[in-house]
Amino acid sequence: MTMATGHLIAVVGSSPGVGKSTLCRALARRAAESGATVDHFEEADILSRPSFRPVAEEFADGSGGVRPGTLVESTREYVAKARAEGVDVLITDALLPFIPSLVAWGHEESAIAAVLAELADAVRPTRVTVVYLRDDPDTALRRAVEREGPDWVDWFVTKLGGSPGSRSVKDLASAAEHLRREEELTVRLLARTDWHVLSVDIGGRDARWTEQYVRENLPDL
Repeated sequence: MTMATGHLIAVVGSSPGVGKSTLCRALARRAAESGATVDHFEEADILSRPSFRPVAEEFADGSGGVRPGTLVESTREYVAKARAEGVDVLITDALLPFIPSLVAWGHEESAIAAVLAELADAVRPTRVTVVYLRDDPDTALRRAVEREGPDWVDWFVTKLGGSPGSRSVKDLASAAEHLRREEELTVRLLARTDWHVLSVDIGGRDARWTEQYVRENLPDL
């Protein structure tokens, strides 16, 4: 597989527990097996990758957020560096388009749309596919609790409820309602971009089904 400009595959989800990380690992493994040079950007990497050091520094300064311009410029540097190094496929876990973070930090829809337009410009000419994993928030949150344990609930609710754009979150029920609104926003905003968006309705299906479906709809993999 040879792609002069590369292919960034951003896997995002409507809720925790939809299988983003599992799918990213599977896609990265598959792309590598096909002969591609792959960079797998895991969700936690945003705090340690050199290109995103400005993001980590702003996030850690106690302000409770990161400037959109910092997200855009760090993304631009990351993708340009990968392109210069000849990386064929970038598999990213929740890296692009940052909508949940921007919502939590209190940005309105028009401002988030403007950030997405800047991100689209920042990553050109790299091709972008956004794989959007969707499931009923109540179901996905129950799955996350089963996986992480009961202490996760307090952590998640406190994290969401402590942000300016999601202060309505007080428990799992209000968290699910917040995630439903966020999903509606995400669908609208992604439709305005020129990125290829592959929306996958998980609907209780397992990780193997999800991987197969995505592979069938992403010919490069």
